[in-house]
Amino acid sequence: MATTAGGRRIASEGAGEPATLGEAAYQHLRTDIVAGALEAGKPLRLEALRQRYGFSFSPLREALMRLQSERLVLSTALRGFSVAPLSRDEMNDATETRILIESEALRRSMRDGDDDWEAAIVAAFHALSLQVERQSRISDEVDAVDMHAMDERHYQFHRSLIAHCGSPRLLDLADQLYVETQRYRLPCLVGRVAGTQARDVAAEHQQIMDATLRRSEDAVRHLAEHYRRTAATIEASMAWPLPAQSDIRLPR
Repeated sequence: MATTAGGRRIASEGAGEPATLGEAAYQHLRTDIVAGALEAGKPLRLEALRQRYGFSFSPLREALMRLQSERLVLSTALRGFSVAPLSRDEMNDATETRILIESEALRRSMRDGDDDWEAAIVAAFHALSLQVERQSRISDEVDAVDMHAMDERHYQFHRSLIAHCGSPRLLDLADQLYVETQRYRLPCLVGRVAGTQARDVAAEHQQIMDATLRRSEDAVRHLAEHYRRTAATIEASMAWPLPAQSDIRLPR
């Protein structure tokens, strides 16, 4: 099974195989939509999906309905299901909504977080920093394995910041919005995107962490600035509408 940040989180943490065929179909489809292996706007015909993934129609329909509720799939009466399109407006809306949700979750975590919460943030930052350093030594384009290793550690760092918010609903919404914005970030990570070298993303993460550990409102401001810089970089770097990303494949 593929191990993207989104796909692995949908399975129970550290668990084995999905509990149902519907869950397994959902994980495979969501992974391929987020990675661009199923291109934006692509029709999702049940027979084609059955041949691609090996699931029967019932679990595939269940998966498509779940993905529709998460805004990753669209459904129309005459055309059936298709992969949701990508657009500047959708990306910016998802980014700003993510800022609203995670800002509240971060404030609650800073209010109630304990020593274990602080230690988890430091550990996640260290793991992310090691991956950034490792990847900086790669002279060629970043491959899918490195790309998803980076994304997984990036997710773990941002999740650790809000992990002590005390609200499963806030965390669920944060995860959903992470995946929605991930659709835009992953194509940027395939190669060296123009404009990304001007940012010191590691320093941005350090700034967020330091302010969080001080329990300072500056942490919320730094987090929002970080997400908006990422959105601005993607917007400036991409051709809109986005080209097909069918060349991105996840390890299976």
